[in-house]
Amino acid sequence: MEETTLNNNILAKLSDKFGEKVTGVSEPYGLLTFATTKDVIINVLSFLKNDLSFNFLTDITAVHYPGKDHGIAVVYHLHNMVEKVRIRIKVFISEQNPTIPTATTVWKGANWMERETYDFFGVKFEGHPDLRRILNMDDLGVHPMLKQYPLEDPNRVDKKDEFFGR
Repeated sequence: MEETTLNNNILAKLSDKFGEKVTGVSEPYGLLTFATTKDVIINVLSFLKNDLSFNFLTDITAVHYPGKDHGIAVVYHLHNMVEKVRIRIKVFISEQNPTIPTATTVWKGANWMERETYDFFGVKFEGHPDLRRILNMDDLGVHPMLKQYPLEDPNRVDKKDEFFGR
């Protein structure tokens, strides 16, 4: 089946089931992408897994958008291996209260992906069986992928343009 037709069928089924909770639909490079809300994300993931055969959770990660109303997007990538189609789901959450329900109730493999997302972005997955840092030190006081700090120290003297003839 053609990629666009398949994506349209998936989108129609999602819209029938979840209505206005499916927003921001796009297809960058043929990858069906949409946003939903954290109050229905587990229902959406369960529907995709059980009814539409998206049985493989490829990844869970996040993106930080500083200065926006919903500063963090939790991003899920799923794969339907039977029909060879992938899908991306985004859930925008508040930077001040970055919480979302755990997907470990749908996929046990979400455990480590959620721990990594917590470790790097500070997203708290409610109901997670063991939410703690996985790659960084336990006593690290920050979440390193949040864009809270400038990329470089503005006081560095070895980076001044006049030293390089600019």
